[in-house]
Amino acid sequence: MMHAPLAPTTRLPIGSDADLAWVRRQVRQAAADIGFRLVQQTKLVTAASELARNTLVHGGGGHVEMTLLRDGGARGVRLSFIDSGPGIRDVELAMTDGYTTGGGLGLGLSGAKRLVRELVVDSRPGQGTTVTVTDWATGLPTPRTGAP
Repeated sequence: MMHAPLAPTTRLPIGSDADLAWVRRQVRQAAADIGFRLVQQTKLVTAASELARNTLVHGGGGHVEMTLLRDGGARGVRLSFIDSGPGIRDVELAMTDGYTTGGGLGLGLSGAKRLVRELVVDSRPGQGTTVTVTDWATGLPTPRTGAP
């Protein structure tokens, strides 16, 4: 079985600062429930927090789709942050440390990428952005097709 969902995908709105806090709590709980250790939970929640904030600030709001995964004995989480904002004109540049359009440190996307096993950006100017991160619980078997 390849990356089969453990449960139906959960959709969480991102439209306010209160939603950002809710997303963080839901991601932490889901990660804990499937066996992520505390440090790994913190990394995933930090990445999710940054990506949710980007969805709100740069994308004008949207939602996150959270899917709990299994692949054999491995357990993981896939989070897709989706907005229909202006999109990212140059994804490669946006993934560069120090690049910012919002006056921050420019570590958002690149920092989030370092915190999880996989990060994929799908963006089209004028049509929105989807940033998907996937991570797997350590201490459990790794997925057959995932990173070590």
